[in-house]
Amino acid sequence: MAKLMIVESPHKAKTISKFLGKDYKVLASGGHIIDLPKSKIGIRTDDGFKPQYTLIASKKELANELKAEAAKAEQVFLATDPDREGEAISWHLASYLNIPEDSLCRVVFNEITKNCVTNALTQPRKIDINLVNAQQARRVLDRLVGYEISPILWHKIKSGLSAGRVQSAVTKMVVDREREIENFKPEEFWELDCILSTVKPKKKFAARFAGDANGKIELHDSESVNKIISELEGAKYIVTEYKEGSKSQNPQPPFTTSVLQQDASRKLGFTTKKTMMLAQQLYEGVEIKGVGAVGLVTYIRTDSVRISAEALEDVRNYIKNNYDSKYLPNKANFFKMKKNSQDAHEAIRPSSMEFTPERVKSSLTNDQYKLYKLIFERFVACQMAPAKYATISATICANDKYVFKASSSKRIFDGFMALYTSEKEEENKTALPEMKIGDELVWISFEDQQHFTQPPQRYNEASLVKEMEVKGIGRPSTYSPTVSTILDRDYIEREKKTLKPTNLGICVTDMMAANFPDIVDIKFTASMEEKLDDVENGDKNWVKVVSDFYGPFKKTLDKASQIDRVKVPVVESDEPCPKCGAKMVVRSGRFGKFLACPNYPECKSTKPLPADEIKVPCPKCGGKLVQRISKNKKKFYGCSNYPECDFASTGLPTGERCPECGGFLIAGFRGKILCNNFDCKFVKSAKKETEKESE
Repeated sequence: MAKLMIVESPHKAKTISKFLGKDYKVLASGGHIIDLPKSKIGIRTDDGFKPQYTLIASKKELANELKAEAAKAEQVFLATDPDREGEAISWHLASYLNIPEDSLCRVVFNEITKNCVTNALTQPRKIDINLVNAQQARRVLDRLVGYEISPILWHKIKSGLSAGRVQSAVTKMVVDREREIENFKPEEFWELDCILSTVKPKKKFAARFAGDANGKIELHDSESVNKIISELEGAKYIVTEYKEGSKSQNPQPPFTTSVLQQDASRKLGFTTKKTMMLAQQLYEGVEIKGVGAVGLVTYIRTDSVRISAEALEDVRNYIKNNYDSKYLPNKANFFKMKKNSQDAHEAIRPSSMEFTPERVKSSLTNDQYKLYKLIFERFVACQMAPAKYATISATICANDKYVFKASSSKRIFDGFMALYTSEKEEENKTALPEMKIGDELVWISFEDQQHFTQPPQRYNEASLVKEMEVKGIGRPSTYSPTVSTILDRDYIEREKKTLKPTNLGICVTDMMAANFPDIVDIKFTASMEEKLDDVENGDKNWVKVVSDFYGPFKKTLDKASQIDRVKVPVVESDEPCPKCGAKMVVRSGRFGKFLACPNYPECKSTKPLPADEIKVPCPKCGGKLVQRISKNKKKFYGCSNYPECDFASTGLPTGERCPECGGFLIAGFRGKILCNNFDCKFVKSAKKETEKESE
């Protein structure tokens, strides 16, 4: 009889089955087969917080299939993901399949390669109950918060709302940032540059005003600037300090989950959800031409920067064979762990250096390739030599009173930057001219510039994830789902590439802060994560962690049920209701925002929300074109006169007619102009057209 391995994902099962051959049957559970019931809270708060687990109805047939296969298998291995959630899934599977508690049935691997999987099978272990209990504690806490606060939100704010333990704290972060921006008062400040020149040879450079011999002086207004300029009329400028030196910039660590999400957002424009979807595909396995199914990257939910000895040796050999010897340091680079890092898994890296981005490009989708290339290059760069810079700094004293400073930095060796830079590097400054202490410089002019302090920027997905990590809210597996959840619940929304709270999000957050301060408190949420880590490490009892939380929480629940109903402010539009003439307001529904009559339920009139108006008129009736969102959340362009005019196009009309069939032209992908008539094959390049116009 064949041995049975159960994993979570069908895709992963397909990849692994090709490694193991006929001796193993590999099946997928599709995640949890047992969970808390949806219809009720499912927690016995008066009986040690025992969860009332049930078989998920939609998984009944699959569960019976797994049970039948397990009964006839020679041995059963549970190979779900190597984290708390995966451990809990294996625990539930073991219970349902009647696998004894002390059975060595659990296998874990950090990467889906043949060697890694077969090695894991030689080292099976018992299910780690501490990991399971950490997951149970999180699940129970989240269920208690969600199921007991949500009904209060329904009665006091709006039906259909839901609360979440981590999501509420993260929503408050976005709300607080928006209020910081709204309440920000800009302060004026000035910069004063002195344009100077050496005598022989004559070389100009700029030095910035720094203060006087007693220290820094802030310039808050034009009067302060003009006073200094007037005092320096005819002044002598003497070099009092001049230093030439060098500095190094070390490579950054390999990716953790949060940093991967941040860099994929910054460099590739990916949302956190898209990044994790693609990373999961790369981890579970991709069909590589001439090779077969291969898991290209290691486990993608990690907060560790640790690299195995074998991987270090492989990447150093790769650098040695592909770069000049000066790019390979004498010793491997090691990186310091963050204070609250769990270090359960290695950093995210390629599973094998033989699968270079160029080699696998033809086997990947364009987005898979971009993300894999990012992971591969970051990993290689982390083991390369530092970048080196030549630096010069000078201090100039004017009239023995005021101090100006100048500096320059020029990269003289790119090191790891030959392959990877995380931030856009500033352009190299022109090197300062050679000077000696005591040299007198020639004054040429002053240049002053007024500035105002800027408010903090809104979060984008990447910076919000970064802040969550810094503050200890959530863990690698929860960053992306948390952001997606509060977007889906309409508590926050995207504005261009930034995140801002909705009126609903602000209203819910204020209500939560007033009545459930601990739930939205950043420090409280972070401390709860630490307690869950203690449960995982066997240092705390999970029932006590839940009990300590629930006592005070129950008291706040009782008080919150007495508060008055809260009205969510609505955004009024300029659109009159076609039935009663009232100004329509913006509402949210399953398919996004729309316009509705404020006199509902007396008047039930609704209209699509006009999106950004397009300058090109409707090719069909000459009306206004607007960008809309379809039911499947795809963007398209439609006529504002709908339903009288049914024009719709997935591409933005250019306002031109097709020279071949008379149809209208639209902007297509990759700079192409296409005919909207699918039977017409006319195509031209928008880029070439632009070049012609500029000639």
